[in-house]
Amino acid sequence: MSTLPDPAPETAAAPAAPSAPAAKPGSEWLHYAVRNPKLLIGFSLVVVLFATGLAGPLLLDNGNPNEYVGPQASAPDGTYWMGTTTFGQDVYAQFVHGLRATFLVGVVGGAIAAVIAMLVGFLAGYRGGITDEILNMLTNVVLVIPALAVLLIINAYMGVRSVAVQGLFIGLTSWPWAARAIRAQTFSLRTREFVDLARLSGSGTWRIVFREIAPNMSSYLFMMFILLFGGSILIASSLDFIGLGPTEGVSLGLMLQSAQQWSALQLGMWWWFIPPGAGITAIVGALYVANVGLDEVFNPKLRES
Repeated sequence: MSTLPDPAPETAAAPAAPSAPAAKPGSEWLHYAVRNPKLLIGFSLVVVLFATGLAGPLLLDNGNPNEYVGPQASAPDGTYWMGTTTFGQDVYAQFVHGLRATFLVGVVGGAIAAVIAMLVGFLAGYRGGITDEILNMLTNVVLVIPALAVLLIINAYMGVRSVAVQGLFIGLTSWPWAARAIRAQTFSLRTREFVDLARLSGSGTWRIVFREIAPNMSSYLFMMFILLFGGSILIASSLDFIGLGPTEGVSLGLMLQSAQQWSALQLGMWWWFIPPGAGITAIVGALYVANVGLDEVFNPKLRES
């Protein structure tokens, strides 16, 4: 009787080598952010100016920047680092207080505009239909209204104006372009599979928007806020320069307006108008440089090799 040959022993499959864990988006962004010179330079300058505006007024002996404290039209020296105005006001005291007011109007105006833009853009882009048509019509109406002219009229008829009120009106008139951009991004995301799954699970509109769509636009929303922040500062400085700024306190734009009104350029008092002008330029310029750096960090196609 013939015997069957023993079956060949089965060869155990070698275990697959574990694949390297995929880098999280946050760690990847941080990796490129700390190596991007535009982002580092821009944000470093903004942080330095913000710290100066925050801590500078606390280090002054006199809390009123408009008080007459020194000799009139004095050039910078060891006592008055940035000199004095025609009336003997300390330019350095006005500068640090002006930095604080400038950052405040940027934050208030940018935040209000960003909130309105997100509410309108997300709702119009996700719901579509009649909701989109109504909100898009509202956006177009506000977009074609000359915002600066409206702000001029409002500020001219207000008796008492503060930095916060100025930022409020700037925010209420500068959101349309951001809302249109968010609407377009939401249109492209609302048909993705993860949004369909959330919709099938019974999630409501705002839950889907803020838990599914908004996190995928976080980098875009952050960059949008930076642009709104810088734009609010420029609009506020323009209003200040033509005499429609806050009636209380001091800002960098009001310093420029006072220097122009009292002929600082003709009198050769460069220390009166150069610091506020340089401060506004540095803040807005640093924000835009940082925004370019953020675009390179978030967009792999723009990253430098």
